[in-house]
Amino acid sequence: MNAPFPAKPRIAIVGSGALGIYYGAYLARAGHDVHFLVRTGRAAVLARGLRVKTPTEKFQLKKVPVYGSTEEIGPCDLVLVALKATSNDALKKLLPPLLGPSTLLLTLQNGLGVEEPVAEVAGPDRVMGALCYIACERREPGVVECRFPGVMTIGKFGKPAGDRTHAVASMFTKAGVKCEAQDNLEEMRWRKLVWNVPFNGLAIAAGGVTTDVIMADDGLRTLARRLMEEVVETAAKFGHVIPRSFIDLQFERTAKMDAYRPSSLIDFEYGKELELEEIWGEPVRRAKSVGASVPRMEMLYWLIRHRLAARKNTKKKR
Repeated sequence: MNAPFPAKPRIAIVGSGALGIYYGAYLARAGHDVHFLVRTGRAAVLARGLRVKTPTEKFQLKKVPVYGSTEEIGPCDLVLVALKATSNDALKKLLPPLLGPSTLLLTLQNGLGVEEPVAEVAGPDRVMGALCYIACERREPGVVECRFPGVMTIGKFGKPAGDRTHAVASMFTKAGVKCEAQDNLEEMRWRKLVWNVPFNGLAIAAGGVTTDVIMADDGLRTLARRLMEEVVETAAKFGHVIPRSFIDLQFERTAKMDAYRPSSLIDFEYGKELELEEIWGEPVRRAKSVGASVPRMEMLYWLIRHRLAARKNTKKKR
């Protein structure tokens, strides 16, 4: 279990959305042995490979190992869990075939409580979490456009980062993905929510708007800041001190994204499930558990639930 992370790891990418394709493509381009689980659009990926476009470069991998099941992939040294948290029920079937004696698992999912489902299947000592400060979108199967590459931070589940966590971070950095290891994964999760709660949420609640609209509208921008403050105040109740300057940093980063559609808005518009509980519900429940007042977070949570219910009713009437 505590064997050193290999210099040439065998890697599985579970989930072929924007993040899975983006990070997997960079690792594959760097020469790593990367295997992609692609259950939707597999024929297109087999025919055309993977394509990645960023503000500074674009590249194509014409031939990549693509599979329809994890049984076909087999045991790996590292598994990137790039599924949405709404698909975590599938982990009990997907993950076991990928596990070897020293396999590490890195979940790229958003929100709170996302490491636990992975740990239930693989054991907590194997699990790491990643916070992906990135703005990218899957345009079609195997094709990803990234407006803001940003940085990835990773941490060990329930413990400070050890040698293997640092080795994984170094692997990403050498592959062209800025990555750093941090000791407090839970604090990292709260920091990511500082952006996700307002911008993913308001994009939906305000009627399907992009980040530039939120930034340009005085009311929405002010509401975004107030939501961020509630997240920061709640995190402090759990001992995680996030400086107010971190809020300003989120606005600076968002200004560089232009007309970006947050991932939750894309899912909403395509009729997919949202990470409703992980991004909005669980933070509200944790705030209540420690007596934190989060009226705007509660309002946003219920507004999104209402929009989801309205979307469901619209489908029934068609």
